[in-house]
Amino acid sequence: MEAIRVDHFGEPEVLRMETIPAPTLETDTQVLVEILAAGVNPVDTYIRAGTYGRLPCLPYTPGVDGAGRVLAVGAAVKDLQVGDRVYGGWPQTGTYAQIARYDRPWVYPLPSHLSFEQGACLFVPYSTAYRALFEKGRAQPGDRVLIHGATGAVGLAAVQLALAAGLSVIGTGGSTAGRDLVAKQGDAVVLDHHSVTYSADLSRATRGEGVTIILEMLANLNLNQDLTWLAPAGRVVVVGSRGEITIDPRHILSREIWVTGVNLFSSPPETLHRIQKALYAGLINRSLSPIVNQCLPLQAAATAHRQVLSNGARGNRVLLPPPLSG
Repeated sequence: MEAIRVDHFGEPEVLRMETIPAPTLETDTQVLVEILAAGVNPVDTYIRAGTYGRLPCLPYTPGVDGAGRVLAVGAAVKDLQVGDRVYGGWPQTGTYAQIARYDRPWVYPLPSHLSFEQGACLFVPYSTAYRALFEKGRAQPGDRVLIHGATGAVGLAAVQLALAAGLSVIGTGGSTAGRDLVAKQGDAVVLDHHSVTYSADLSRATRGEGVTIILEMLANLNLNQDLTWLAPAGRVVVVGSRGEITIDPRHILSREIWVTGVNLFSSPPETLHRIQKALYAGLINRSLSPIVNQCLPLQAAATAHRQVLSNGARGNRVLLPPPLSG
């Protein structure tokens, strides 16, 4: 089969298309999925670069997010059939390939109205957003949430989840196109976080009361300022950071603020399985709808890795492996 392989950590150019043996079923609880779309996430780039805290053995095939059709099932798998539409999480072999192998619990049904490209944008972005909002941020209907960097894959997922749960949403973006995309998700206040009037605009949007929860996509730039925008007992959930930052702890002390983070790799399996059930309900009632920004052929993985970390992200980027029948 065709797959992207990495034999040493480094820049995007280490992502190379190769022909390798296809994975096979090794136990009776495994599932093989023909990957028709693979999601590209920032964490994929950190792993490829060798800077992430948890690294695979080399060589490896990247990719956590993927969607496609069931190709084969182990003898103990009774609730899936060949041809079923699915998406998955935590594959045993990476999704930047024509075929990926999963343990059965990590394969989930993909509703028929969603494309495979949308299915490839579910597990990492939506699970991260859900856990940040409800597990870590403890969001309740009526809470005011600031999604600081709402135009990317996790940000847009968080906007949709928050609106569906009855939260008051403020989403920020650095580009006009990105802010327009956030506005299309529903009744959210949308602000330009690059504007010289941003602080005043945010204060006006909250009537000077601050926000209950902040989901922070770039903590190394914004965390200290975030602390000043929280209401008493507010929570900052760090979703992403690319470096260090100095903060003033007095902001935390004076209002008893909570600062925490979310890391999908540290999430208990039972939590992630429960989250998929909640996501499925939102997909079925169509309050959740993954937004695909761009689809690229599998051999363009290096391009996708460069683009996913660029400024002005709008939704998800997806790689399309060549079909097996091709």
